[in-house]
Amino acid sequence: MKTTETPAPLPAEPGATVTKTDPGPPGPAPRRKKDGAVLNVFSHGMLILWAFMVGMPLVWAVLTSFKDDNSIFSSPWSLPDTLHFENWSRAWTDANMSGYFLNTVVVVGGSLIGTLVLGSMAAYVLARFDFPGNRFIYYLFIAGMSFPIMLALVPLFYVVNNMGLLNTIHGLILVYIAYSLPFTVFFLTAFFRSLPTSVAEAAFVDGASHARTFFQIMLPMAKPGLISVGIFNFLGQWNQYMLPTVLNTDPDKRVLTQGLVQLAASQGYKGDWSGLFAGLVMAMLPVLAAYIIFQRQVVQGLTAGALK
Repeated sequence: MKTTETPAPLPAEPGATVTKTDPGPPGPAPRRKKDGAVLNVFSHGMLILWAFMVGMPLVWAVLTSFKDDNSIFSSPWSLPDTLHFENWSRAWTDANMSGYFLNTVVVVGGSLIGTLVLGSMAAYVLARFDFPGNRFIYYLFIAGMSFPIMLALVPLFYVVNNMGLLNTIHGLILVYIAYSLPFTVFFLTAFFRSLPTSVAEAAFVDGASHARTFFQIMLPMAKPGLISVGIFNFLGQWNQYMLPTVLNTDPDKRVLTQGLVQLAASQGYKGDWSGLFAGLVMAMLPVLAAYIIFQRQVVQGLTAGALK
């Protein structure tokens, strides 16, 4: 059997120029690059449109709060000629926004601290310890997230009334804590499961108790998750209207959402629309400030479980 050998190429003569054939770039690459650029422009355009739709009403409300009543109706889209700070002072004092604001800070502050403390402890136990009924308790918290609060208003009213907590600040705090615990436990349980166990095991080897390991080691490691769930609970509790309307009928102990409804009714009849917009902006500013300050921590908390 004979084999055919391919003859070797002849060497190039001295002084001859050797040209190489460039195959060129593959065909689909420019098309993919063009499609990616179009998608990038489309996504940025949608984000800009969404930012305009969300931010424009907020800016308009802030500008309107510094106008007088005539300018609000005659030129609603123009800038205020002069800044009427008396609108804010009138809403703060005459409409009792100061009292509503103080009650809301006390209620939301107390309920937020209680929710984070109790929720983090329950989530840590459910995430780190195996015991009979662990999954049942966990799914019970998840079921609490899907239970409509409207169905519990009537029995909740009678329970709070029988406990002597109706029309009280601490009664409203306890209800807010119970309302926010299911989501807090669900969120922090997944976060505690993503944390490394080697640090806690090293603390146990050094003789640390379970309580000391939780409060001094695991809780600081869960700071991004605590800030994220704290922001969500703050937004929900600050804007809560249904629960205080049913459980808090004392005019001196109304929270900010109840005060805004009262302000809208009273100022609407009086025609004091500038004072009404000033009160609305007062209620809106703490929420915006909390998100602007902690927006980076919120994003870190939401992505920490995936990154770890």
